[in-house]
Amino acid sequence: MKIADERDTLLMLSDAELSSRCDIAFTKGSGPGGQKRNKTSSAVKVTLPDLGVSAEDCSERSQFRNRANALRKLRLAIAARIRLRPAVAPENPDCSVSSPGYPLFAARLLDVFTDSGCDHHETARRCGISASKLVKKFYRDPWLWQIVQQLRTEAGREKFAAPK
Repeated sequence: MKIADERDTLLMLSDAELSSRCDIAFTKGSGPGGQKRNKTSSAVKVTLPDLGVSAEDCSERSQFRNRANALRKLRLAIAARIRLRPAVAPENPDCSVSSPGYPLFAARLLDVFTDSGCDHHETARRCGISASKLVKKFYRDPWLWQIVQQLRTEAGREKFAAPK
């Protein structure tokens, strides 16, 4: 089975289950932070070899928290990279950015968005929300906003203006 066929499953795995499928490397962080940062291997890079997607984090002093942050970033990278068709609208249109289910929500929202030709009115209709609410959902997450703007540009559409 191709990894694209199991995208939704990958996005909902626990950190331990997803880690078991990844190559994980620990390194010393770089940048400001003094002796603690330069002497401990707290930076984490996770790579999903089957897909060639990776993410890293060194924002915390704790290797454990950096690993969790890197796995979240990996889920978002998977959500951005793999599109499924037919597109299935997200089940919970009010999913919080901090929710564990957010990467799956974002992936499905991007599926519908690309399947709708990057038209936010059609995407909103298919998701059962207003077009202005959809744009606000995109905007609340800088990562998702960037992906959506890139997709619109690639589709030959104008970028969105920031909502008020």
